[in-house]
Amino acid sequence: MKFKYTVCFIKKGNKILMLNREKAPIMGLWNGVGGKIENGESPEEAAIREVWEETGIQLDSFVSQGVITWETPEGIVDGIHVFLGELNRDFKNNTPQKIREGILDWKEIDWILNPNNLGIPEKVPQYLPVLLKQKGHHFFTYKKGNMLHEKRL
Repeated sequence: MKFKYTVCFIKKGNKILMLNREKAPIMGLWNGVGGKIENGESPEEAAIREVWEETGIQLDSFVSQGVITWETPEGIVDGIHVFLGELNRDFKNNTPQKIREGILDWKEIDWILNPNNLGIPEKVPQYLPVLLKQKGHHFFTYKKGNMLHEKRL
């Protein structure tokens, strides 16, 4: 399945580069970087391009990736391609940094996954730990906001 959007989490040590978005649909929340897949692009190519455009970081590959699907209130299956990239601990990137889409900042993984954290999209604490622990390709299926199952290829 190919969906319209990507999101990429960039890990360095015990931190992930997050973007506090200034635009809908998740305005004001911290999420990975990403965006729309352009005509002729694969999801991987789009994620690499979006990471470069939003952060200036050149990723060549991902350590983990997946597809998240859910059913809209209208009964239509929608989804997003999710990626996890990893940088060397020595990589330097000064944050916080204001960019066109919002503010980039390195956030501790424990902060991102804290059950009391209301500042991230609701599905992130469910699928991000899987991407961090099990490298490879994953498929996550949600219904009414709850993960029904996760499958790894």
